[in-house]
Amino acid sequence: MTTRIRFLGAADTVTGSRYLVETDGARLLVDCGLFQGFKKLRERNWTSLPFDPAKLDAVLLTHAHIDHTGYLPRLCKLGFKGRVYCTHGTGDLLQILLPDSGFLQEEDAKRANKYGYTRHQPAEPLYTREDAESCLPQLTGRGFGESFEPVAGVSATFTRAGHIIGSACLALRVGGTTLTFSGDVGRPNDPIMKPPAPPGPTDYLVIESTYGDRRHPAENVADALAHVVNATAEKRGVILVPSFAVGRAQHLLHLIAQLGAARRIPDIPVYLDSPMSIDATGIFCKHKDDHRISEAECRAMCRAAKYSATPDDSKAIDRQSGPMIVISASGMATGGRILHHLRRFLPDERNTVLFVGYQAAGTRGRALVDGADELKIHGQYVKVKARVVRVEGLSAHADYAELLDWLKPAGLKPRKVFVTHGEPAAADAFRRRLRDAFGWDVVVPDDGSTWSLE
Repeated sequence: MTTRIRFLGAADTVTGSRYLVETDGARLLVDCGLFQGFKKLRERNWTSLPFDPAKLDAVLLTHAHIDHTGYLPRLCKLGFKGRVYCTHGTGDLLQILLPDSGFLQEEDAKRANKYGYTRHQPAEPLYTREDAESCLPQLTGRGFGESFEPVAGVSATFTRAGHIIGSACLALRVGGTTLTFSGDVGRPNDPIMKPPAPPGPTDYLVIESTYGDRRHPAENVADALAHVVNATAEKRGVILVPSFAVGRAQHLLHLIAQLGAARRIPDIPVYLDSPMSIDATGIFCKHKDDHRISEAECRAMCRAAKYSATPDDSKAIDRQSGPMIVISASGMATGGRILHHLRRFLPDERNTVLFVGYQAAGTRGRALVDGADELKIHGQYVKVKARVVRVEGLSAHADYAELLDWLKPAGLKPRKVFVTHGEPAAADAFRRRLRDAFGWDVVVPDDGSTWSLE
């Protein structure tokens, strides 16, 4: 039986993960992500797909982050009616992430039309909240280690990836051939997530390379966070944290709770200003088997911040002054409430913008960490006077050394390895490291390329 894989995203970029897997009798899509970052990438969300969504047999998702799932409502709107397989944790998270994504796109389109910073007349959302909600019944949960058939003749298994709640590696078996997708791999010593399970034997491996060309610094993240908070609070400034709603927001709250209990940071207001983060924090505590935090620590984490659930709550934050900590989505400052806070607090040198996760090329977050002196928000440029700090030790992605250590004990002997989900330099650097460490046949596939798996 011939199996083919076509790379339709996450090639030469970290966003838009989509892999079309075809056999003689089945057609599957692994991950269904949105493109983010540069406008040229975002425009690809609107281009026609090179396949008919109505003819897909199933979709399988490695985890809930929008760059892996955010195109799903559009796919269903275009005709996909089949099942979407994911872990139970991913399914729970998508109940909030996908409707929120639709809502944000509706809001962005309304704002663009209101203030005229669009060439499209009128600007329209890629999909709406209603579109997202209508695709949720297609989600079908499966447990870690549970073998199932998404379509006759294909067996699938999810194993823990340790990146966020529900994150998984995916092994597909067709006949006598196994094809494994790493998804996003977490870190072995993450303070809140359990480590990734070792990969099983595979003939072909598709592996991420987000940090394929670098190591995470050997810093104590609690010390680093305490230093930023104390230094900014002394100036009566605001610590503004663009944070991914799932994973990093919970990590931050856990650290803040610990630092506060130890009196290592002052008793200042802490706001979690993201309905999605608020809901995700509850889901995090529900999935006890997926993380390391005790029930008491979960309670402390949930009490660490005041929840800003409504738009009025969020606007009230911008009427205040420091010292305070504001955690808000999105993590790369691509949309959402964080943009309003950046407009308010960027021009004040007493404030600090703290980044705690990966910043993709072409995003506002990347522009800030690269030293931009002004930032375009809602069609207008805002001066950057606030201090911009990055704490890389809070990343939920394994670096290249941690990925090699994850792979080494498994003794894998794949016929070919495909390196994806990385910017060009990172992907190529990781390709070389895999080749040199294991002697594998490793390639960085071009976007749109198709490979036959014998």
